Amino acid sequence: MLFPDAVEALSALGHGSRLAVFRLLVKAGREGMAAGAIAREVGAPPSTLSTHLTILSHAGLIQSRRDGRSVIYLANYEGMRDLLGFLVADCCGGRPEICEPLTSLTQNCCPGA
Repeated sequence: MLFPDAVEALSALGHGSRLAVFRLLVKAGREGMAAGAIAREVGAPPSTLSTHLTILSHAGLIQSRRDGRSVIYLANYEGMRDLLGFLVADCCGGRPEICEPLTSLTQNCCPGA
């Protein structure tokens, strides 16, 4: 991930509602969620949610697919991994024990992904 892409992704996540939407979609797994269900879950009006989803999509953190008349949104796990990789790429200064707690956090991550 390039620096400008990381800035865009972090900026997208820097808003409370967008962070809540992203976390919800990560939790939803590969099945994703319809926009209406996301709006109900996070308590956002549809027009506001649409803006948040667009920003997260442009940042490469979510994607969508059509399912009949519904649009299903899901986390872009590759984009998430790229951002996390960017954040820890220069971590530890050659001392892996500093980052060891991070690896244990991912042991049970994304069971449905």
